Amino acid sequence: MDAHLDAASPFRGLAPVIAGIGVFTCAVNLLMLAGAIYMLQVYDRVLPSRSIPTLVALTGLIIVVFAVQGMLDAARGRLLARLAATVEERLAPHLFADGLHRTARSGSSAEFAAAMRDLDQVRGFLSSAGPTVLFDAPFVPLFVGLCFLLHPWLGLTALSGAIVIVGLALAGEARSKARVQAATELAAKRSAFLEATRRAAEAARALGMVANLSHRFGSLDAESRAGQERLAVSSVNIGAVSRAFRALLQSLLLGIGALLVIQGDATGGVMIAASILMGRALAPVELAAAHWKGFLAAREAWRRLAPRLAMLRQTHAAKRTQLPPPAARLDVEGLAVAVPGSRSLLLQGVAFSLSAGEALALIGQSGAGKTSFLKVLAGLWPPVAGAVRLDGARLDQWEPDRLGRAIGYVPQDVALLDGTVAENIARFDASPDAEAVIAAAREAGVHDLILRLPSGYDTRIGEGGMTLSAGQRQRLALARALYGRPFLVILDEPNAHLDADGETALQCAIESIRARRGIVVVAAHRANVMRAATHVAVLREGRLATFGPRDEVLSSRSRSDAAPALVPLLGGRS
Repeated sequence: MDAHLDAASPFRGLAPVIAGIGVFTCAVNLLMLAGAIYMLQVYDRVLPSRSIPTLVALTGLIIVVFAVQGMLDAARGRLLARLAATVEERLAPHLFADGLHRTARSGSSAEFAAAMRDLDQVRGFLSSAGPTVLFDAPFVPLFVGLCFLLHPWLGLTALSGAIVIVGLALAGEARSKARVQAATELAAKRSAFLEATRRAAEAARALGMVANLSHRFGSLDAESRAGQERLAVSSVNIGAVSRAFRALLQSLLLGIGALLVIQGDATGGVMIAASILMGRALAPVELAAAHWKGFLAAREAWRRLAPRLAMLRQTHAAKRTQLPPPAARLDVEGLAVAVPGSRSLLLQGVAFSLSAGEALALIGQSGAGKTSFLKVLAGLWPPVAGAVRLDGARLDQWEPDRLGRAIGYVPQDVALLDGTVAENIARFDASPDAEAVIAAAREAGVHDLILRLPSGYDTRIGEGGMTLSAGQRQRLALARALYGRPFLVILDEPNAHLDADGETALQCAIESIRARRGIVVVAAHRANVMRAATHVAVLREGRLATFGPRDEVLSSRSRSDAAPALVPLLGGRS
């Protein structure tokens, strides 16, 4: 990806393409004069002289001219398509990565989908005939000026018509602006609902919610459809009025030309040539009316993308020193946690330290903030206050992907992608290390399970790992977390769907991570996982109630009202 991303970078280096479009536009518009010249010659020279050879020569010449014009116009269209494709090629990877980061922080894919739709909207407009209006517009004064040369009255008629049509377009733009924004927002709500219900399809079917959700979707669809209809009606009205006025103007010009011919102030050729010139002068205005809806949508899409691009520019401009992989300590300093965008604190004042080779069991009642804390620990959510440090460096001092290679993370809701088992374990690395894949699977205790799959490591698991059981998905997620031997491994309820063999494999994996001098933080409730921990932390009422070595926490149960709950979980001594 281009490291020099800024608001202008999508078009950087494309000056030759844009210049080529301008050159072809100039040639196309100049060749357009051939039609007016041809009619002028036919009416003023061929008809009075009745010269068939002259007519044949002029006709042959005009055929060649229009053939060349057609080829140049097609070449201009191909350049516009290339321009649109290049802009998308340069922006799509950045917006995709930014969308994943935003979705990870907010938990909602709405912004991600909206950004990609906005980029599609911009690309679609750039590859259409709409942008040619911007290149053709400078030639409007040329054609109107030629009408003035033929006769002042003809020029004034063409100029007045152009002003009226431009006024109609501007009035339509002012009227359509709010409708474009409203239609876009309604369409985004509809798309977000579709995505949410798609993910919940199984539960909806099993719980008899299909009819209720269909009714809700019908309401959203009706609102979106009404918004699109209002926008379409507005665009259609602008186009209809513009086309009708242009047809009327062309007739008026012919009428004025005929009057000038009757009065002897112009010839028949001048009358027809002026009509052709005026038609060409007004063509960009009519084309703009035809593509007005697309232009407004693309402009709004670019307006929404601009802040993202500005933020990405700042991110790319801030060069980060490449820190060595962490290998010694995890420090949590006065951490305060809240859901991104919310001011309501879930946790505050959390502080502890772990050294290489240690494992922390994080426990607490439902809603105590365990998952939220682990998301901050993994760098997914920014802390409200305090800091998480690896070997003394805050998490935000690492480039996200580089930090991700030092972290293994198994979320509560395991998400696998459509691909092979090996691809998922290797985190879809473009150049995966097969030995590292197998090593991660062995450390997670899932190697033998994978070999029993139809194609072993090359088995495709389908979208979301649909071909696997919940326990198999959780064990593969653990192998993915261990790929590349990360220093910090974060496990959020990693044994929720595991059987006895899976529990044993998980405990062995934690012990293996400790043996290779890694750090493990695991939120769980079952005793087997707890026994592999060296430390225990208890979250209660938004604070860290207890933290310390496992045996010390157990022995202090008489001084902590949370300790009795630990004894049956940990299988500890009384």
